[in-house]
Parts: sequence; C-alpha cells; structure tokens
Amino acid sequence: MVRNRSQPVSNSNRVPKNWPRDVAYLAVPSYSKAVTTELLQSLNVAPSTSINPLSSTLLKSPSPIIHITPIENNAHPANGQYGLFAAQHLPPSSFITLYLGRVHTSAACDTDPASNYDLCLDRELGIGIDATHCGNEARFINDYRGIKAAGPNAEFRDVWVDVGNGKLERRIGVFVLGAGRSGRRVKGISKGEEVLVSYGKGFWGERRREEESGGGEEALVSWDTGNGNIEEVLGPPTGALEM
Repeated sequence: MVRNRSQPVSNSNRVPKNWPRDVAYLAVPSYSKAVTTELLQSLNVAPSTSINPLSSTLLKSPSPIIHITPIENNAHPANGQYGLFAAQHLPPSSFITLYLGRVHTSAACDTDPASNYDLCLDRELGIGIDATHCGNEARFINDYRGIKAAGPNAEFRDVWVDVGNGKLERRIGVFVLGAGRSGRRVKGISKGEEVLVSYGKGFWGERRREEESGGGEEALVSWDTGNGNIEEVLGPPTGALEM
C-alpha cells in the first residue's frame, strides 16, 4: 500500500466520539508534498459576486450536527462498522460537512490504489482527496444500497471556502438532497437518520469484478468515489484518478 511520505497528524485539538485511533482527524485539508504551489493556486480564485463561499459558521470541527455511530444491525450492509447520522433535523439542500483528507496528485507514488476513500477533486489537474489515513466525519458516510430503498438522502457538491489572503479555495462538500420537483424529499434528513450517498455505478462495478476474480473484499467501508448526480466528476473506485 502506498503511504504518504510523512504520517498525517491531527490538525484539530478535538476529535468526534467514536473516531478511530489510527486515523488522524482533520479540521482543514492535509496536503501532499507533491501538491505544488502552482497546483494549489489553480484551485484558488479571488472572491467575486458570482461565487458564494460557505460561511465559516458552518465549518465547525467536530461538527455538532452529525455524529459517528457504530452499526449493530444484522440487516445493515455495514453491520459491525460505523455510519454517519444526523444529530438534528437537516433541511433539504442544507450543508452537512466538507469531505476532508490528504489532497494528492495522480502520480503513482502519491496515490494509494487500494484506497476506498479517494474522491476526485479536479480531474483536469489530477488532484484527489484521500481520507484513508486522515480525514473528518465525512469518511463514515455509507452508500444507500441495501439500507434505504428510496435512494440516497445526501450528495457531493463543489464548494468554495475562504482561506484568507483574498482567496477562495475549491473543496468538496456533502449536502442534503434538495426537495425535488415532486417535493418527496421535502422533509430532508430527520434527527437520528443515517446520512447516505450513492457511491456511483463505477464503484459497484469494480467491486463485482474484484469478487469475480477472487481478489476483492466486501465493499462495506464508508464512502468512496461516486454520486448519482455528479458521477462524471469523480474518480474510479480503486482510488486511482481517471484522467
């Protein structure tokens, strides 16, 4: 398994309840040494009236609106593992949390091909976010399949965060799905309900191929690449960026 040249360390003084000891908790992204100043600048823009950055009041770490909970349900695909649950009612289209991890390039020496937590941040630049060894609550979000027949209740979206010095930086956020034209999702996510996304067809297709070849493990870990609504901007399920 490819590892970062330096072990990620927590950049937050607090960690959420049920946080794993072998994973560094992040309040802000961790950057690989391979992410150059030029690459980072490509993710930054100057503030403008056409961009609405996330309010800093939404970026509390640990987040007070979600909690990591062990799953003890034999019928749940992730039984014996963890999921992310709402600590309060989350209205439609509301922001839940950022997806944080190690921001890395697509270079072979900078990418973990076995990762189940690697999300594509920018396809053209070849930049991804891997939450295998460091991340935040978002790494515990499960796929809806086998849990919620009605489909996912959350999705990934591009967001902008004010990083100071007159710059906004692009990141990936998790949002409650909108109410929809029919209004069937008007209730949002209820308190105590599990936050669920779609990992995307590519994730499950890859897992089926691995199982058929006898080399795969069950895909029961939290979150990976993919979402039914923005699947085209996400990397493949093995963690290698699709260029």
